[in-house]
Amino acid sequence: MANITVSPTRMELTRLKGKLRTAQRGHKLLKDKRDELMKQFLDTVREVRSLRAEVEEELLAVHGSFTVASALMSSEALEQALLYPKQSVELTMSFQNIMSVNVPIYHFQTKTKSDADIYPYGFAGTSGELDTAVEALGKVFQKMLKLAEIEKSAQLMAEEIEKTRRRVNALEYVMIPNTQESIRYITMKLDENDRSTTTRLMKVKDMLLKEAIEERQAANAKAIEAFSTAGETQS
Repeated sequence: MANITVSPTRMELTRLKGKLRTAQRGHKLLKDKRDELMKQFLDTVREVRSLRAEVEEELLAVHGSFTVASALMSSEALEQALLYPKQSVELTMSFQNIMSVNVPIYHFQTKTKSDADIYPYGFAGTSGELDTAVEALGKVFQKMLKLAEIEKSAQLMAEEIEKTRRRVNALEYVMIPNTQESIRYITMKLDENDRSTTTRLMKVKDMLLKEAIEERQAANAKAIEAFSTAGETQS
């Protein structure tokens, strides 16, 4: 048995029983939270894998279009065409609570709604492949932003799962067993005290009964002696 330094009193026993009930309820809630987080995390990981594959495929297509455009245009003309962006982007962030985890939600908003505003150049002196590359890059950028969002969500959920797992293990393997051991120790001590008290009371009762018997016997002896003395006097 481990060293236990609790006071073996009924008040301490009541306190520990309340602590044990609270710990057991907390353990169940944390396990439910961990299981639900794991489910959400696995769903997010599958979404990350699928979206990452799409993004990588589209980035390869964008790279191929830029490669063809750079082959059809001079490097100076290509640099000049892309030097001054025409469209601006506003990026805002909000949060969504998933099982007490605040995951980010990114909001992508262009300054103007027109699709033609993504081209910062005229069409006369540029290659059609450059148009394709710019358009594809604009589309994949939003998917990259979504990928960053769900990857960050997965990271935050993984951290929360690890913290919750540690708390569950601390309750399951340390706090609850120690509290149960302390309750058993106090219960054993109180039972020993009750048995000792009962034994002492029985001994006291036996002593009082013995004294009462002895006093009764002495009184009877005196009565007999007095009766005998009175009889001899009358004779």
